[in-house]
This record gives sequence, C-alpha cells and structure tokens, in this order.
Amino acid sequence: MTAAAPGHTPAQAPGLTPRNAPTLPAAPAGVAAMPPEGRAALRAGVVGNWIDNIHVFLPVTALAPAMLVLAGPSATATSSIGALIIVAMLFGRPVGGIVFGRISDRLGRTRTTRIAIAGTAVCALAIAAMPTHELLGAGTVALILALRFLGGIFVAGEYSAAIPLAMEWSTGKRRGLMSGLILSMAPWAQATIAFSVAGLLALIGPEHYAAWGWRLLFVLGAALSLGMFVYYRRQVADAPVFHRSRDAAANSSAAPNATSTSGEPAAAGERPASGLGSLLAGRWAKAFWQVFLLMTGLWLLTYSTVLLLTERLTTDSALDPAAVPVVIGLASVAQAVVMAVAGHLSTFTGRRRLFILWGLVAALAGPVVWWLAVTTSTFLLAAVFAAVLQVITVSAYGPVSAYLSERFPTRIRSTGYGMGYSLSLVVPALYPFYLPLIEPLLGRHGSVMVLVGLGGLLLALGAALGPRLAPKDLVDDLDAVAAGTVPTGVSR
Repeated sequence: MTAAAPGHTPAQAPGLTPRNAPTLPAAPAGVAAMPPEGRAALRAGVVGNWIDNIHVFLPVTALAPAMLVLAGPSATATSSIGALIIVAMLFGRPVGGIVFGRISDRLGRTRTTRIAIAGTAVCALAIAAMPTHELLGAGTVALILALRFLGGIFVAGEYSAAIPLAMEWSTGKRRGLMSGLILSMAPWAQATIAFSVAGLLALIGPEHYAAWGWRLLFVLGAALSLGMFVYYRRQVADAPVFHRSRDAAANSSAAPNATSTSGEPAAAGERPASGLGSLLAGRWAKAFWQVFLLMTGLWLLTYSTVLLLTERLTTDSALDPAAVPVVIGLASVAQAVVMAVAGHLSTFTGRRRLFILWGLVAALAGPVVWWLAVTTSTFLLAAVFAAVLQVITVSAYGPVSAYLSERFPTRIRSTGYGMGYSLSLVVPALYPFYLPLIEPLLGRHGSVMVLVGLGGLLLALGAALGPRLAPKDLVDDLDAVAAGTVPTGVSR
C-alpha cells in the first residue's frame, strides 16, 4: 500500500486501520495537510534524535562519577578508560551508517529504524546491569567497551534511517526548519544528561550514585527507546517518495528503456547503480566526497569546541570543576536554539551560502573565542564565551540533515547519509593520538585553536565545492533536488 502524497487525501498507513488508528496531537504549522503517518515521522525524527543523543552522551557523562567502582581504583586507568569509552562508540557509528544505510535503502526506513531502536535499548539495559570491577575485574570495562561499540552501530542505524525518513516527508519550505529542529536535539540531549547527573549526585550523594544511581539513567534511556519503538510501529510509515523509488527500481529491472529514479534511462534488465560503489567511486562519488569534506570540518569543530573545551575547562581553567558542567550545559542550550534557527535560515539564504559564511566565521573568530573561554577566570565570562564559541561553530549543523538528504537520491539516500555523516568522523575522532604530537610545536592552547580554524576552513571549502541549493532549488521532491545537483557540480 502506498501512502498518499502531502496535500492529498491521506492513505492509511501499514498496520493502521480506522478502528485502531491512534489520535494524534494537532499538527505543527505548515504540515496540516500532511497524512497522519507523515506528521508522526516528523515528530519521531525530532524526539528520536534527542533519545539517540542521550545514548551517545549518557555513558560519557553518567559513568564518570562511577568509574572507580567500574574500572578499579587506578586514577590513570580511569582517565584512559574514559577516553576509550568515547572512542568505542565513535568507531561503531561508521559501521552502523554503512550497514543500516544499505538495509534502510532496501527494506524501508521505518522497519530499519525499529530494528536499530531495539538494539540501542538492549545495549543500554545491558550496561545498566553491568557487574562492578569487584566481581569481574577488567572484564567489566571490556564489556562496557563492547556494548558501546555495538551501541554506536545501532545509534548510527537509527539516524541513517529515521532522519532521511523525516526529510522525505518534509516539504521543501519546511525541510531546513525540520533539519534544524532534529539536529538541535543533540545539544539538548547533552544538556539533559549534564543536568540529570548533577541533580542525581546532589539528591543521593556521590557514594550511592557510584554504587547504583547511574544505573537508573541507563534504564531510563532504554525505556525512552522502547517507547519510541512502539511509536514507530504504530504510527509511522515510509514516505511516498520511497515507494515511488522502489517501484521505479523494480520496473527498470524488468522493462526495456525504463527510467531510473534519478531521471536517467536504464538499460533493459539493469538496475540503476546504487550502494557503496556508486558512492565511493561511481556516479555519486563527487557528491559523497564533497559531503565527506564538509562533515569532516564539522566533526573537527565538534571535538575541539565541545569535548576538548569541556576537558580543558576542567584541567586548565581557573573555574571550580563543579561549575564546568553548568557552563557546558548553558552553552549547549545556546547552541541548540541557534542550530534550529540556522536550519530554517538556510531555506532563505541557500544551503551553500550559509555553510560558507558559518565556516569562515568559525575559522576566523572561533580560535580567539576558544582561547578566551579557557583562559577566563570567572564563571560568567566562561559561560558567555563557551556559548558564543558553540554558536559560531557547531550550530552550523542546523541544515545538515536537509543538505545530506538533498545530495543523494532515494535509492541510496540512507547509505549516503549514514556514510557521509559517520565515516567523516573517524579522522577527527583520533585527536587523542595526533593532538599530543602537535602540542610541542603549537602549544597546549594553540594546537586546539588550529583544529578550530581548520574545521571552519574545511566546512567552508566543502560547501563551496557543492551545489548552490538556493531557495528556488529546494522543491518538494527530494529526488528532483538530488538529480538537479548532478550535472552542474560546483557551478550550480
């Protein structure tokens, strides 16, 4: 059964009948004509990305006060294990982007999302039930690292399917706004975890938190995922563009002189090229490597202005360590608000123009603001500079969900999205290994300032190599946008 296109009489979603269809809240402005399953997909894209990022940030923040119980009494081991916990999930995400991206393009967005959500919930529950170091010794940390890697695969599977699904349901005028709202959930999740851990520590005390309190947060994370699993199963369906793409691919493999989903003729019996080959070295390689460059810049900005900033405020600044989570939490709120605005703003400025301007500001002003944030001696100034830093750098993520979805056709959209978003994080994620090598040359602060500047330049360069995607180009049908970016390349 094919869902109705936005603006037409809604078709019944798979698994829903007039008798058991749920009653939904009022639709957001601009989507009132959309079928119920489309509105549900948009809501699920926003809330689901918040839950996904809770799983991303939860182990990093929530396990830190309990690390002595889980990893043993060695302070050195605690520090190194904390870094490994971050890296384990980061390296799971490229695997998940590739594997689940292909599954999503073949089986559908909603089915893939449900599989990934269930896997994420199981990983969180397994960590919540983890024995302490006293019982398992080094096995506790080994199991946590394995579950983090596996969790990274499932989390990447969620955003490789659920976010393209939301973009496929969005209209052209609302796609940038929905992109900004969806991706702004990452800083909101970071702030949620920071404030939750701080509140639980104050409520039950550090000793009880280390013994059992942290487990409550993982159980809550799993419960949120299971609730989203039920929501996707009951209310969300694949968008009309996905059904059209799948039907066109089936027809092109059977009919001579068929037309592919990108508008090009296909030979008789030949399915249009798709998958890894067409992304890495085929028809869509130019788009993929351009996106890869842009996203590498954004990931460099992420690690230098979020993770490294948090670390250096704790170790190098004059702030009380207890004040650092509050500073980062406030900066995350500012980042989230501006990220949502940036997504919507790109609809009026064009995607390329916004990315170039944001990248240049990040490259020129970001290093200076980073230095001011880590060298100030007062809480207020640290909070202000940290907020400004994250606004002028990582708030550029706002249009990314729309942009990555607009760069690839439906038949490879999830694969392109998952690989472009996740594979690009690998080199920036290795900063714990290469940063110490450049610190003797550039200094402790100077080395990070260079990473900030480089991230901004790569963002601007990656955007400059891509299509213009001006407001007139952002038509409703994503495949029309993707097909329109191919022949014109950088001159568009």
